[in-house]
Amino acid sequence: MGTRKVLAVVAALALAGCTATPPPPLVPSTPGMTVVPKEKQNEIVVGVDDVKGGYNPHTLASQSTVTTALASLLLPSTFRTDPDGSPRLDLDLVVSAEVTSAEPYTVTYTLRRDASWSDSAPIAAEDFVYLWQRMREEPGVVDPAGYRLIDDIASREGGKVVEVVFTKPYPGWRSLFHNLLPAHLLKDAPGGWSAALADSFPATAGPFAVRTLDQPRGEIVLERNDRFWEQPPPLDRLVLRRAGQHDTIEALNTGDDQVALIRADSIVTKDIAELAKTAPLTSTVVPRPEVVQLLLRPASPRMQDVRVRTAVMNALDRDELIALGTRSGPSATLRADAQVIPPSRAGYTPTMPAKAGDPVQLLTEAGYTRPEGGQWGRDNTTLELTIAAPADVEPYVAIANQVQRQLSLSGIAARVLTTPANQLFGQDLSDTAASKETIDIAVVPRVDTGDSAAVLASAFGCRPSPQDGGTPIPANLSGFCDQTVQPVIEQALSGELLLADALKTIEPVLWQQAVAMPLFQVADLLVVLPVAQNVTAGAPLAGPLSTARTWRREDR
Repeated sequence: MGTRKVLAVVAALALAGCTATPPPPLVPSTPGMTVVPKEKQNEIVVGVDDVKGGYNPHTLASQSTVTTALASLLLPSTFRTDPDGSPRLDLDLVVSAEVTSAEPYTVTYTLRRDASWSDSAPIAAEDFVYLWQRMREEPGVVDPAGYRLIDDIASREGGKVVEVVFTKPYPGWRSLFHNLLPAHLLKDAPGGWSAALADSFPATAGPFAVRTLDQPRGEIVLERNDRFWEQPPPLDRLVLRRAGQHDTIEALNTGDDQVALIRADSIVTKDIAELAKTAPLTSTVVPRPEVVQLLLRPASPRMQDVRVRTAVMNALDRDELIALGTRSGPSATLRADAQVIPPSRAGYTPTMPAKAGDPVQLLTEAGYTRPEGGQWGRDNTTLELTIAAPADVEPYVAIANQVQRQLSLSGIAARVLTTPANQLFGQDLSDTAASKETIDIAVVPRVDTGDSAAVLASAFGCRPSPQDGGTPIPANLSGFCDQTVQPVIEQALSGELLLADALKTIEPVLWQQAVAMPLFQVADLLVVLPVAQNVTAGAPLAGPLSTARTWRREDR
């Protein structure tokens, strides 16, 4: 706005009858000075369902769209996922990574000398050691099986050369050491692992840094990281903003949001389609690395008998649970009819058999009786099952309540227990920690980190007892440990047996044992306006924001 235009505005106000003291000049009165219009902010705003913590990508309790997004932008990894699903060495952090010895099986990582955390501490071997120790010891972590094969980690050249020694060959080693954490800040921090990244990032090492992380306001602002040692991203800022789904659609319509990543139901999907008729936008279904499942836990005394587990599983209306959980949105097309590989991944093959066994007959064979119009019981004690789900996390709570209603119709008493996610995964479902609650059924996620053999071993495998070093014990949330299939699981993990061949043996056993009922893979809907350039669905299970360092804003 030039000086003449400013004076014209002031004159117009006077003519309109304004008798108050005139406002000060909008610009200095220096002759010849002009005001340069403020440029539009070089930022992209992403509408999301929520921004609440925690943000530790290695814990089941913290799994969310935002956690995956922040980890990909703020934390360093040895490998990333390519669009074809294969692992790619991340040259931002690693110069080289290769198997350097077959006996013992050793992988050597050479790190960049200039790779450092935002507080200037170098990214080094101690970060590898910290993550390894926590993943093999802490309950409620995501796919720990690969880390449990590590025997030792050695450091050379000031921590910039890392030698990882395994107890046996592990062809899936490239799936390890994703999203390293700043060991120098976390290893002695109050609250330890359980508080790591609970509500903030003490240090980061990526193309963006955290400017503000305001959970009450529902906004996270990331800015270009000036300390990043590689090519800076084109964007100055990236904003993640929480809103209700209909408010997010309105923000897209007005242009206040340029991207949205939401877990849509059928109504929102229809609204987006209607908006696309009048506004230029694209929408894409983005599967998350998360399958909603029911665990029927053999660790519970009430569920030890496979006949009881099978009766409970057959008493449930799986189609109804899927419809409720997906809300007929994008996830509805991702029914999970296999125990290990999620529907969106290459190699997925449905393995679910037809129901076998009448619940009434199975419970009767297990010694239970049901009086006319009453509930099942044994030895004058009602069979009452506890169904657990992480508090305030959907669709898990809604599905747990529906399981309770369905079982009650079959005469099986049940109650729903919702506890904070950290407590549920870290205590109540732990294979080591004692809990006051005995959980019979858990509605929880199964998370895929890229190595399906590790998913298999983590979800259904055993490990030696620390007391005697030999007796296998459960090493998973369900408390399942079958010594007849354990050798096959170990062969798949070490590469002695192709995963596809191992699953041909193991999947029928898992269905027959009625330990887990997978329902569907969670999916988000990605909506993009033309102003946001280079925004794609990203590599499989990595999420769209994994590509945010190449995003551009081009206002037209």
